[in-house]
Amino acid sequence: MHKKMRGVVAMFGAAALTMLAVAVSPAPARAEANQVRIAQPYGLLYLPSYVVADRHLIEEKAAAAGLGKVTVTLTRLASGPAGSDMLLAGDADLAMGGWGPALTMWDKTHGKVRGMMPLCSSPMYVVSTDPRIRTMADFTDKDRIAVSAIKVTDQAVTLEMAAAKQWGWDQRFRLDSLTVSMSNPDGQAALLGGLSEVRNHATIIPFSIAELESGKAHLVLSSDDVMDPGASSVVVYASQKFHDGSPKLYAVTAAAFEEAITWINTHTHEAAEIYLAREPNKAGLAWIEKMMSDPKMVRYSSTPHGMQAHADFMHKLGTLKNAPASWKDLFWENMASKDGS
Repeated sequence: MHKKMRGVVAMFGAAALTMLAVAVSPAPARAEANQVRIAQPYGLLYLPSYVVADRHLIEEKAAAAGLGKVTVTLTRLASGPAGSDMLLAGDADLAMGGWGPALTMWDKTHGKVRGMMPLCSSPMYVVSTDPRIRTMADFTDKDRIAVSAIKVTDQAVTLEMAAAKQWGWDQRFRLDSLTVSMSNPDGQAALLGGLSEVRNHATIIPFSIAELESGKAHLVLSSDDVMDPGASSVVVYASQKFHDGSPKLYAVTAAAFEEAITWINTHTHEAAEIYLAREPNKAGLAWIEKMMSDPKMVRYSSTPHGMQAHADFMHKLGTLKNAPASWKDLFWENMASKDGS
């Protein structure tokens, strides 16, 4: 030991040596998070999240990347905006919702929340049990339309698109006062139960299909009537805190979702079993598989489609204060190489 160091030890004891070693040693690298907290609504469009959780894809990839044990939790909520609230409160790392909530979060946080990736494309349907209502023109101020959340959800914005197409741009908000917030399961229960003033539902699969096949309801509008078919329907989005603070964990999480989407497209039966275990339905496994096998019903894909057009429309509406220069501005860098729009 160096002469001066021996003097230090002799004078102050071993504790001084330990303190000195800590002082001169390099600061440890900031640790990655050891958990991924996911918030999502209900519905078949969110199946990739169930696959990620049930097949432990994040945990496996995190271990392979040397990140140690990672805990994944999944919280189901009534709507995308409810997940956004959890993200803003720091109670979730990833949230999911339609393109409406995803774009709203990007705008509201000035890009501090961005998309990790889309999960699928699937049409939204407006379904009615009122025999009087056959087209958009039949709605009056006495009617009510259930949407998962008012103003910012895909359902709400699609209704504004439809109103603008039906009555002109100045009437784009004409149906807003008719909308009421209900989760998709609650909206289905209200529609088919017949005991509520809500006799119209803007919703996603499988709820829309269950309603249409009930014998009590009919189709009024498809989102394909007012926007390009095949546009991305739902998005998983992440906070800057998670993206920047745990870049390796973010990367393996994104890879896990990519793998889940690929797996779903090659293992329809097994994926349907996972969905049904999470969201039981009396119609059964074959019913879920049939929807998943119909590209007109749903296509699972992580490539963004129509996101720029969605953002431009919401900016024109005034719902977004800012317009992205490119769809790539709406997503983190893992989407940059995609052939999106």
